[in-house]
Amino acid sequence: MERGTVQVIYGTGKGKTGAALGRALQLLNQNKTVIVIQFMKGNTNTESEILKRLEPEMKLFRFEKQQVGFKELSPEEKQEELMNIRNGLNFANKVLSTGECDLLILDEILDLLEYGILTEETVCSMIRSKAEETELILTGRVCPEGLKSSVDCISHMENECVKRD
Repeated sequence: MERGTVQVIYGTGKGKTGAALGRALQLLNQNKTVIVIQFMKGNTNTESEILKRLEPEMKLFRFEKQQVGFKELSPEEKQEELMNIRNGLNFANKVLSTGECDLLILDEILDLLEYGILTEETVCSMIRSKAEETELILTGRVCPEGLKSSVDCISHMENECVKRD
């Protein structure tokens, strides 16, 4: 069986999730299965309605329950949301170790590093534990140096707007 690659798509620009979903569409066209687990998007993201139309070949999971971003939560709400995020991470680890899908997208998981919810070592451990044939895509705003040696491909997304007269 073919070895699944690990890709990071990061940066402050738009299009990280779109790039990951583009890869998902390529695999769906080959009758492969895709699981997307989204982090740090809250429960208000409208793209999920469109993505749910691709089920059962592509399954979308979002464990967070709050309607606002993590930064805007009260300390009590953050604790509850942290529990939901941990449930999402536990599910991601299960999917990785069992090879339950051909492609797993962990959307915005790298943002958990910025909040101190996850460590680089934990992410590297997740990568090491993945089933050999599973392809993995991680997205987020940052890609720490310590993670770069554990992945096969890194894409950096930056947007530059040019004002035209």
